Amino acid sequence: MEPSNITQISRFLLLGLSKQAEIQSFIFGLFLSMYLITVFGNLLIILAVSLDSHLHTPMYFFLSNLSFVDMCFTSTTIPKMLWNIQTQSQVITYEGCITQMYFYILFAELDDILLTVMAYDRYVAICHPLHYMVIMSPRLCGLLVLISWVLIALHSLLHSLMALQLSFNPDVQIPHFFCELSQVVQLASSDNFLNNIVMYFSAFLMGGGPFAGILYSYSKIVSCVGKITSAQGKYKAFSTCVSHLLVVSLFYFTALGVYLSSAATHTSHSSTIASVMYTVVTPLLNPFIYSLRNQDIKGALKRFHFMPSLKHQIL
Repeated sequence: MEPSNITQISRFLLLGLSKQAEIQSFIFGLFLSMYLITVFGNLLIILAVSLDSHLHTPMYFFLSNLSFVDMCFTSTTIPKMLWNIQTQSQVITYEGCITQMYFYILFAELDDILLTVMAYDRYVAICHPLHYMVIMSPRLCGLLVLISWVLIALHSLLHSLMALQLSFNPDVQIPHFFCELSQVVQLASSDNFLNNIVMYFSAFLMGGGPFAGILYSYSKIVSCVGKITSAQGKYKAFSTCVSHLLVVSLFYFTALGVYLSSAATHTSHSSTIASVMYTVVTPLLNPFIYSLRNQDIKGALKRFHFMPSLKHQIL
């Protein structure tokens, strides 16, 4: 094969969730609904935190950032999938694929880092309550978020630049509904050994590091709570962590599902379904977890009349 036939690629083909034409309308309606609910729910969290002075605390500052990242994370993949279904096209440009891959990595890893920062925030609040506002100062909170953005942006840029060095045959078919890094790397016609090494090392570092940080924070929290004598005090301490623990569990279990399904099967269908849980369902459920289980968020939404039905749910 001539080199010009390999390197001059202008597009990829996204095969999507299903090839059956009769269910495309159902998929379009389902994912459009989930996308709109995700955007609306996360916007509510951001507005509630921004407009209610009672929520101007480190915990809710990080929560609003998480909601923004979740909203962007879903927007990286779903609009393009909906557009392809609507136009009955599977095409994504080469530049569009690399761009989508960059932002997918960026927001997925920001989700992970922010959950780790939120675990540290809960550790400080429970184990050092008297010094909480001193330790978690606005300067430190802003610095933690800024450093997270810069480091992850550079890490995502590394993967994207390395992907640009790969060569592909014309009209490469990606068995997914978006340009996922591992899928793109495996479909390359040139040597992808270095890409695989960097990809797996990064997955271990960026996945295992934050998870270890979350485990460490909660081990300290359990130790501190164990020293509280009253049952009411223990309940109050743990109740501030329930929403975060649910979101962490949802995030890591779905991420683990993506990894196991892709490693255990030779087909991409199971991996694609698991990716839907990771990229769509998790950002969709996060606002519900925080709004339905958090009295402060429910109170803010009630005051601003965003969700009047919550008046009947507050205990």
